[in-house]
Parts: sequence; structure tokens; C-alpha cells
Amino acid sequence: MKAAEPVAAAPVNLDTFDWEAYEHDSNLYGESKEEIAAKYDQTLSNVQVGEVVEGTVIGLTKREVVVNIGYKSEGIIPISEFRYNPELAVGEKVEVYVESAEDKKGQLVLSHKKARQLRSWDRVNEALEKDEVIKGYIKCRTKGGMIVDVFGIEAFLPGSQIDVKPIRDYDIYVDKTMEFKVVKINQEFRNVVVSHKALIEAELEAQKKEIMSKLEKGQILEGTVKNITSYGVFIDLGGVDGLIHITDLSWGRVNHPEEIVHLDEKLNVVILDFDDAKKRIALGLKQLSPHPWDALDPNLKVGDKVKGRVVVMADYGAFIEIAPGVEGLIHVSEMSWSQHLRSAQEFMKVGDEVEAVILTLDREDRKMSLGIKQLTPDPWADIEQRYAVGSRHTAKVRNFTNFGVFVEIEEGIDGLIHISDLSWTKKIKHPAEFTQIGADIDVVVLEIDKDNRRLSLGHKQLEDNPWNAFEQQFAVDSVHKGTVSELTDKGAIISLGDNVEGFAPAKQLVKEDGTTAKAGETLDFKVIEFSKATKRILVSHTRTFDDTRRQEAQAERAERRKADDAAKDSVKKINASVEKTTLGDISSLAELKAKMESAEQAKAPKAAEEAKAE
Repeated sequence: MKAAEPVAAAPVNLDTFDWEAYEHDSNLYGESKEEIAAKYDQTLSNVQVGEVVEGTVIGLTKREVVVNIGYKSEGIIPISEFRYNPELAVGEKVEVYVESAEDKKGQLVLSHKKARQLRSWDRVNEALEKDEVIKGYIKCRTKGGMIVDVFGIEAFLPGSQIDVKPIRDYDIYVDKTMEFKVVKINQEFRNVVVSHKALIEAELEAQKKEIMSKLEKGQILEGTVKNITSYGVFIDLGGVDGLIHITDLSWGRVNHPEEIVHLDEKLNVVILDFDDAKKRIALGLKQLSPHPWDALDPNLKVGDKVKGRVVVMADYGAFIEIAPGVEGLIHVSEMSWSQHLRSAQEFMKVGDEVEAVILTLDREDRKMSLGIKQLTPDPWADIEQRYAVGSRHTAKVRNFTNFGVFVEIEEGIDGLIHISDLSWTKKIKHPAEFTQIGADIDVVVLEIDKDNRRLSLGHKQLEDNPWNAFEQQFAVDSVHKGTVSELTDKGAIISLGDNVEGFAPAKQLVKEDGTTAKAGETLDFKVIEFSKATKRILVSHTRTFDDTRRQEAQAERAERRKADDAAKDSVKKINASVEKTTLGDISSLAELKAKMESAEQAKAPKAAEEAKAE
């Protein structure tokens, strides 16, 4: 059956067209104008302002997206509202918000951004509940992470949740669309936290289990430097991380891992140990190369000289690297022949190139001790010739003790001046009274102890012993001028001139007026005891006037005894001749006897007082 051919419409004659009927809405087409408009409206969507509807993208330009929602006109939306979806294409369904059915130009006004915002909170909560993977657009950086556009809501992406490995450059993620999971929502403040790391952790966990199941100690693997810390380096082994401790990076000493490796560097490592339960893997790098001690010159021996670099300083010494990974210790006592232990920092510093002598060498324990003082002659080797007993020298005071002064004659040659060898005459309680640290002092060598490296020195021996002359000068009962230089509980130190001192007991300091001598007073003192062996002079001020009184009293008593003896002799003579005496003579004798008895009674009280004073 042949299809019917279309019938051509009869042309309208404009000259005969009834414009008046058309203007008055006459039935030109068999229907009224209202009926025709109603039928047309039925072919269009019923759009309500403020409603969210679904539309179809029918056009894309650099600035705009044309969306058809079935209305009499299409809507135009700025393409910036679709930044989160750079893969937007014609034919894709999108949700839009009807802002106006038509603007001044009769254009339908739509907004994709507002449509997303109206439904975003419900969508976000739904994504959290269903553990749904969603897309988000990273807008910018912020403190600690990134700001992500998710359904029109600004969500926070912490830096630690961007990837499983540390992120060094956050800016490379800006303006990118990525997949996320919603991990946290604060309903009160409407804060949303998303994570990209959560998407790949599950996959990585499976990879970790597979890798851990195949690990063996001693196994060599290739890895990538993932992170560098002060204590070691984290290596990515393809889904599981291992740690190379700083001590396992190199046989040599490492101050910081950055000296050995760099970020993103690929290198081979050996598995030292691993903990399947804790997912910890200990790796080593230096173990892939021979130990430097094994390559050390086999002919090297004690006494040989070696050169090296100071790598570590401590108060007790310095570690010298003579080859990469081979170190020796120079103890501070091996840095100088001097017996004064000083800090090692006074001799060298890190980075110095030094020459040293091998003192001990233990290849099994991989230990070596070195010395630098051995590069110079031992000053004690010919001590007897250079510092013979009796020789005089100038030394420097280094230290004090209660019993003497330690001095240094030269570097490595020390000696002791005992406190008793500082002065012949002065009583020294502490060496600080005599000299000071750092001062020069003349000494005489008294004794040499080469085995123990000790010199016994003296200072007073520079002069003759003055006590030989003092024995005559300060004879017992001799009187001298003295000054009270120091008072003690038991008495006072008396300066007798020329650095000679005596001691006066407290009771010998009483003056003639009954008071006690004070410090700084100069008085006469009598020597009451002298000992050359103990170098002791005992003096008294009180005895200077008490002895004079005693001598005067003794002389007066002697005179009285002499007068009494003469009177007694006279009486005896008179008694012998009494029979020959006349009566007149007897009367004269009786008178004389009465006078003598009266004189004796008058002298009796004075004699009693003198005896009491004695």
C-alpha cells in the first residue's frame, strides 16, 4: 500500500487575510486563541519559583552552562558553579534551583549552587551513614589542611588525611577534584571533616598483610625514602613502611640522616627484624656493605702513627675517625704529659685533622685507643738530669690543698711544696696566706719520685735556716719589742720582726694596769721558752714587770734579814757581859731593848704584806 503523500498547505493571501478577525480573536483556525495557548502550555513544565528540579545540560561554553528543565526557555548557569565537577558534559543530569521564571529579558534564571546547598546537609549526613564515596573540589589551603567543596558545603580535609604518606606540598592539590569519605560531622556547628586517606587504607591494609606474610630476616628489598627524622628514615616498601635507625644508615658516624639519604630516593635495604603483630619493620642500609674494621690494614699495630678527623667531643676525650666507620678514642689524659686533667675541648674541636699514636688495638671488639702526647718526648725520661735534687727553678702555682701547694715547673712536670716548707719562721695555716694560684714561686728540688712522677719541692730552703741565729738572739729571759698580730682563745701571735713570730699565752698578756693587750699593740715581751727543734718561741709581757717587782722585794727582804742578824749579834754580846755591868748600865740596856722591840713591832705588818704579795 502506497503511503499517502503530504498535502501542501494552501498559501495565505495576505491581501485577502482578515486582520480584523485575527485581532478580535475570531475563529480563524477552528479554535479560539485561548484554547490554542492552553494546548501549548500543556506541552511545557509547570515551574515554581524556589523549587529544586532536575535538568539536562544541553550546552557548554567557557563561561556558561545551558540547562533544559522542560520550560519554554532554557536556563543559563555560570560555569563557576560547576568547578567541583570539571568532567561535566552535555546530556548530564543536574539539579537546579529556580530563582525566576523569567528575567527582564524573558530568560529563565537557574542556580546549581543553591540547589546543592538546599540538599547538601541531607546528602552529607546520608554519605556518612552509608559510608558512601563522594566527590569534592579542593578550593584552597588552610591551616593544617585544605578546604573542600562537598555538595556546596565547605568541608575540612586535615593534612594527615590527604594521603597515607606525609604531604610536603599542599598546593599541588588545590583546584583538584578528588574522592572522599565523610568521617566526622558536628551537627551543632555544621562542621564536616572528610578524608581521602580512608579510601586507600583498606586497600593498603590488604597489601600490608600480603607483604608482611612474605617478609624474612636478611631479605633485601627496594624501597623509597618516605620521611626523614632526626632518629632515622622511613622507607616505603610498596604499601608498608619500615624504619632505618640512624645507627643502621652507615658504619661511620652520622649526625643527621639527611647526610646519607634524600626524600623520594630509591635504595636497597635489608630486613633486620619485624613484628607481624605491630606491623613494625626494622631495616638496615649499612649492612649491605662490608664492615670497615674488616677492611682495616692488617699490618696496623700498636705504636703506629695514624691520621684522622675529630668526629665527637666529650669532656673525657675525643673520638677520631681514621677511616669511614673506624674510630679511636683519645682520652684527655693522653692529650698532654701534664697531670692537670683538663677538658678535651681545650686541645681540639670537631672537624680538626689530628695525628695520633695507637696505644691499644682490639680487632675482635673493634676498639682502639689513641694518644697525641706520645708524639713529643716524655719530660720525665731525663728528670734526674734536668731537675736534679738541690737545683733551683721557678714554678707556677696551680692548686692549693690544706697540706701544701701544687706547682708546675713545665708542661708535664708537677711538684708539691709542703706547707711546712714554705717559710722558716711564719706559721702558715693555709697556703693561700702565702701565695696565690697563677703566681710564680721559686723552688728547690728536695726529692724525686720518678716511678710515681712526683717532685718534692721546697721554698724556704732557698735561704739558710735562721733558727741557728735566733737561738742567740731570742735567748730565754731576753726582752724584745713585739706587736700583737692575732688573738686566739689560748693567747696571741706576737710579731717579733723579720718574719719571726712568737706565742704569748692568754695569762701572759695582762698589762701592769690589769688590762689585757689588744691586737695591734706593741709592747715589751720577755722570752720564757725557746725551742729550735719545734721552731717555737714562747713570750710574756706580764713577766717583764712581775720579775722586776719580785727582784726588788727579794732585795728588800735580804736587807731586812741582814739588819736583823746584826741586832741579834748585839743582844748576844750584851747578855754575855751583863754580870759586869753597873746598875746604870742595866738601865741603859733596858731602854735600848725596849726601843728595839718597838721597832720590830712597827716592821711586822709591812713584812706580812710583802710576804703575801710574793
